[in-house]
Amino acid sequence: MKHSNVKQIINIDAKLTDRINELLSHYPADKKKSALLPILHDVQDAHDNWLSIELMDKVAEILEIKPIEVYEVVSFYTMYNQQPIGKYMFEFCRTSCCCLRGAEDLMEYTCDKLGIQEGETTPDGNFTVVGVECLGACGYAPMMQLGDFYKEHLTKEKIDQLIDDCKDNKISLH
Repeated sequence: MKHSNVKQIINIDAKLTDRINELLSHYPADKKKSALLPILHDVQDAHDNWLSIELMDKVAEILEIKPIEVYEVVSFYTMYNQQPIGKYMFEFCRTSCCCLRGAEDLMEYTCDKLGIQEGETTPDGNFTVVGVECLGACGYAPMMQLGDFYKEHLTKEKIDQLIDDCKDNKISLH
């Protein structure tokens, strides 16, 4: 599990507390842990799209489970971030179909263009580039996810345009 030196402010405000309680209401009282994934999503969304150890501990406390049970889930799924990420996270699929169509080269190209390595964030906090397992869009390879959207049939030219559009705030993430 990655640890960050960045201190995150834990803010479980009334709105988030209401949302957590609403999620918990969908499960029997003795099965609170069943709400772990959706609660983690909402807590992450409310905290700059990442989960610190302190936040994971707070989720464990709310669900009355051991912190390790939360850490295991967060470290398994790539949709949960264990350190601060950029405003725009380029998640390149790096499984067979995409790799055969050049995804690894495009990810390296993107990192070079942004001056970072895979898993790093640009100094301005705008971009993070990561490789992820199958995104389930093999017919559109090579592809990546940017926010809630897939970017398909990628080329260097499309990457250049995406970076420019992000810099110009033309990209919606939701």
